[in-house]
Amino acid sequence: MKSVSKGLIATTVALGLLGAGAASAQQLRMMTGPQGGSWYPLGGAIQGIIEKTLPGTSVLVTPGAGISNVLGVQGGKADLGFGNGVSTVDGVAGRDPFKEKTANVCQIGTLYFQYFHMVALADAGIKTPADLKGKALSTQQKGNTGEQMTRAVLEVYGHNYGTLSKVNHGSYNDSVAQLKDNQAQVFTLITTVPASSVMDLASARDIRVLEVPDDKLKALQKLNAGYDKRIIKAGSYPKQDKDIQTIGTWTHLIARCDLPEDTVYKITKALAENIPNLSAVVSAVKELTPKDMAIDIGVPYHKGALKYYKEAKVL
Repeated sequence: MKSVSKGLIATTVALGLLGAGAASAQQLRMMTGPQGGSWYPLGGAIQGIIEKTLPGTSVLVTPGAGISNVLGVQGGKADLGFGNGVSTVDGVAGRDPFKEKTANVCQIGTLYFQYFHMVALADAGIKTPADLKGKALSTQQKGNTGEQMTRAVLEVYGHNYGTLSKVNHGSYNDSVAQLKDNQAQVFTLITTVPASSVMDLASARDIRVLEVPDDKLKALQKLNAGYDKRIIKAGSYPKQDKDIQTIGTWTHLIARCDLPEDTVYKITKALAENIPNLSAVVSAVKELTPKDMAIDIGVPYHKGALKYYKEAKVL
C-alpha cells in the first residue's frame, strides 16, 4: 500500500509540474504579409526576438495583409500583426472597408514608411496611371492595403477595375511571373524601396515606375487623410534616371488590446533593444529609434507599449 501511495504521489507531483509548465507556456499568433514582400521575413525576425526574450513563448508566423491583419487581431484570430497606418486608422474609425470600429486593435510601435509602387512594363505604352484603360493589372488579394490603395489611385484617375481588360489577384511573386510572361502590363504593391519583387521583375523586363503627382495626392487625401507624399529616389531601380513621386503610409505593429500588459511591455522593450536584428532583414528599419516607434499615427497605444515608452522617456 505504501509503495502504491508513493507511486500515486509521484505521479500526481509529476502531472502537477507538467501542468504548471503548460500554464506558463504561451503561443502568440502573428499575421504578417504576402511572400515576396518585406513583412513576412520581418515577422520571422520578430518571432526570434520574442521567443528569446519571453521564455516559454512561441510565435506562429502566418502570411497576411494590412486590412485582413487588423480584422484578424480584432476578431481574436491573431494576437499580433503588421498594419498600414492608413488602413488601421480606417478600422479604428469604422470607415470603409471596415464594417465596424476595431476597438480591440492597439498600437505597439511604428516601424518604417512604405511606398506605393505602380510598376508598368516599359513597352506597354503606359506612361501615367491615366493610360491604364484596357490594360491588365496584377495586384494583391482584397484585404491587402496595397489592393485598397490601387483602387483609390484608379479612382482619382477616373478608372476602376471595370475599365481594365483584366485584374489578377495574388502574391507579389505571382504578379512578377505574370508580367514576365506578358499576362499583365502593370503591377501594384506597397513595400520598401528597393522592393525585391520589383528588382526581380526588372532583372527580366524593362520597367517604368509611375508617378502620383501633387494634384492626385490631394485627391487621394480627400479619400483618406493618411496618405502622404514620398519620393522613390533616382537609381532605386534599373534605368530609373529621375526621382519618382508616389504615396505611402507607415508600417506598424499592432496587438489585441486585451493581450496582457506585461507581455506587450516586454515585446516592445525587446524590439527597441534589438533594432539591428530587424534592420538586417528590412533596411528601412536601420535608423529606427524608440522615439520613432512611439510616433502617434492615430491608433490607441497598448497599455504595455505605453508603459515602455514612458519608461524610456520618449512620450
